[in-house]
Amino acid sequence: MEATTTTIRRVTIDPITRLEGHGKIDIFLDDKGEVTKAYYQIPELRGFEIFSKGRPAEDMPQITSRICGVCPTAHHMAGTKALDDLYKVSPPPAARKIRELIYNLFMLEDHALHVYILGGPDFIVGPDAPKELRNIVGVIGKVGVDVGKKVISMRRRVRELISYLGGKVIHPVFGLPGGVAKGIAQEDLPKFKEVANDGLEFARFTLQVFKDIVLKNDTYVKMITSDTYTHKTYYMGLVDENNKVNFYDGKVRVVDPSGKEFLKFAPQQYLDHIAEQVEPWSYVKFPYLKQIGWKGFIDGAESGVYSVAPLARLNASDGMATAEAQTACDELYKTLGGKPVHMTLANHWARVVEMLQAAERCVELVNDIEITSKDIRTIPTKTPTIGVGIVEAPRGTLIHHYETDERGLITKVNLIVATAHNGARIAMGVDKAAKGLIHGGKVNDGLLNMIEMAFRAYDPCNACATHSLPGEMPLLVHILDERGNLIQELRR
Repeated sequence: MEATTTTIRRVTIDPITRLEGHGKIDIFLDDKGEVTKAYYQIPELRGFEIFSKGRPAEDMPQITSRICGVCPTAHHMAGTKALDDLYKVSPPPAARKIRELIYNLFMLEDHALHVYILGGPDFIVGPDAPKELRNIVGVIGKVGVDVGKKVISMRRRVRELISYLGGKVIHPVFGLPGGVAKGIAQEDLPKFKEVANDGLEFARFTLQVFKDIVLKNDTYVKMITSDTYTHKTYYMGLVDENNKVNFYDGKVRVVDPSGKEFLKFAPQQYLDHIAEQVEPWSYVKFPYLKQIGWKGFIDGAESGVYSVAPLARLNASDGMATAEAQTACDELYKTLGGKPVHMTLANHWARVVEMLQAAERCVELVNDIEITSKDIRTIPTKTPTIGVGIVEAPRGTLIHHYETDERGLITKVNLIVATAHNGARIAMGVDKAAKGLIHGGKVNDGLLNMIEMAFRAYDPCNACATHSLPGEMPLLVHILDERGNLIQELRR
């Protein structure tokens, strides 16, 4: 905490914690200690859309996977699907199923990362527990070493399967336009089946952990359902032909705050429906629905603000695509008062529901007779022009858009990632949480962590979300006196 004037204080959380990337929160208080405004600021900057120009399009799944070490598979898969569209080529059935298998394995282990390591400590250990315990060490201390070993072992085994097909887990190299680089050998299929079955048991176990630790704690349930963490917005997610949640493929569906379908469109039509707002205090752009327009950081059907991420996917769909996940989804909506649910912290529960679907789908795919077929690529023959690929990253809808010359060299790249889609709702959430929790200037570490929970529920990746056009960082320097008053402002 530091004083900036005689009447207004600024409380800064820097750095914010347990997320991918960097950021800070600035909270301004008036002379009565009430919050006037809280800003969720992203100071980092990436230039992937610029330095990709001139590169062969086939390099894009490898280049963009370097944006993030936590969700490289999402970028690799979105890039691969953009190449399919760019070259107008469809992968053979086995290749598509292998891609979907890899992707559901990734969703399972990445969601487990957030449930147990990033977001989970707020509930498993407690939001106001000492900060040195709000981490995996504290989680293991609470649930026991055996459970900790189970979590670590399951994630390792799932990641080994991703490495089998992708060469490596952090920056996989399996995706090719029209297919994949490697198939599954018949003799290795039993290992895939074993891990898939164990993954399903792990997802069931995680759901039970959530029920026992979170849902049986009245204090946590009251926090989840409180107005402090509630925003009524539009919701977006990929759905299959039956409007069921799909992580790998489908059309983009948007529902309004009442749950009624507002839009449904193919990936190639995204620019008809999504525009982006820029604000001077963040390097994250703020997408909004074009048909409604940018009305500022406000809730409701008259605002173009929308959300992605696990809860948004459930809200935007007509249900889950697998049986056990559907049962878990029904319980979520029954407990929280019906569909749609607008409670930000319910993202944690929705994330566990999605772990079930990912695991169930893995079991289905490893038992598909085509999964070991050697027909895993259709060679492209068309001249490339424009390609768009969309997948559901663990954090929400991920869009890759590439344009090339006739030689297949990149001339334009547009990336809209999940954390950018969620940018406006996250900013609103942090501001509302700060105003709801800070009164009379009373601030402590646990309370500040509860403000961080407003963004942490989305599992944001700020490294993915920050991109620059034309690729250079503006510089703004404020020189203050000893009382915090502005003396001089320097700009580049």
